[in-house]
Amino acid sequence: MTTICLVRHGQTDWNAQGKLQGQTDIPLNELGKIQARQCGEFLMKEDWDVIITSPLIRARETADIIAHYMDVPVIEKIEFIEKNFGAAEGLTAEKREATYKNKVYPGQESEKALTNRLMKGLQEIQEAYPEKKVILVAHGAVIHFILRLMSNESIVTSDMRLSNACLSTIRFEVDSWIIKDFNQIKHLS
Repeated sequence: MTTICLVRHGQTDWNAQGKLQGQTDIPLNELGKIQARQCGEFLMKEDWDVIITSPLIRARETADIIAHYMDVPVIEKIEFIEKNFGAAEGLTAEKREATYKNKVYPGQESEKALTNRLMKGLQEIQEAYPEKKVILVAHGAVIHFILRLMSNESIVTSDMRLSNACLSTIRFEVDSWIIKDFNQIKHLS
């Protein structure tokens, strides 16, 4: 059974300002680096086989900081890059709501495209790391969408927010992914 700990990247200045990042490449701020260290200190209590990360700098920095606490490789996978939010990237919630009342942003990635790449990435992890424990560092919309798909919105709903540096665990059991826990923040002080 493959186990994946989904780690949302630590905080960035845009997170703190309420701006939608999408695929805009924003680094961690100081709090985000502290959060990543707290993730590493918590996760080092278990044995892990690999860290897979989105190539965006905020995820890669989080993954590299976590890797400092364990001797495992860090591998970038483009399938787990954040959703492209098109023209809404860089806008606060207030500006997005004022400009795009229906939440349809010009140039944004479709749910179908997002689903296809995320499921492809998860299948590749499951095939490459059977019976292994994987840390996957990614983004709020990516993790949220994975959890929504797996729960059929019965556990994780479309309006639920995931905290920066939160941990969620999924496990591949008997031909399907099962959510073990989500949005865990007890490791953060």
